[in-house]
Amino acid sequence: MDRLIEKYRQIIKDVLSEYINIDYAYGDIKNEAIFDDTNNRYIILSLGWQKNKRIHGCLIHVEIIDDKIWIQRDGTEDDIAYELEKAGIPKKQMVLGFHDSDVRKYTDYAIC
Repeated sequence: MDRLIEKYRQIIKDVLSEYINIDYAYGDIKNEAIFDDTNNRYIILSLGWQKNKRIHGCLIHVEIIDDKIWIQRDGTEDDIAYELEKAGIPKKQMVLGFHDSDVRKYTDYAIC
């Protein structure tokens, strides 16, 4: 399982890295990656200013918990679960953590 987890870590980092260099049409906003292999947490933060408003928020948050890929936050237009699936992670290995467990059972993804 360790090799599979290592493969998933690399896929997650590769997919999330594509969001680091997004150019925003509004404001001075940059995305930054926080990749923590020790704790299996992968986050893209959006930081900057939109006019006089401070922007500081989580765009994407993915974790590996009990050998499942938990998508805790997906603030993208692209659908991170779909991008991870295209990159090689099966739907049944991913949990849409941002949905209530009662809703998850109606998806093609893992329930947990």
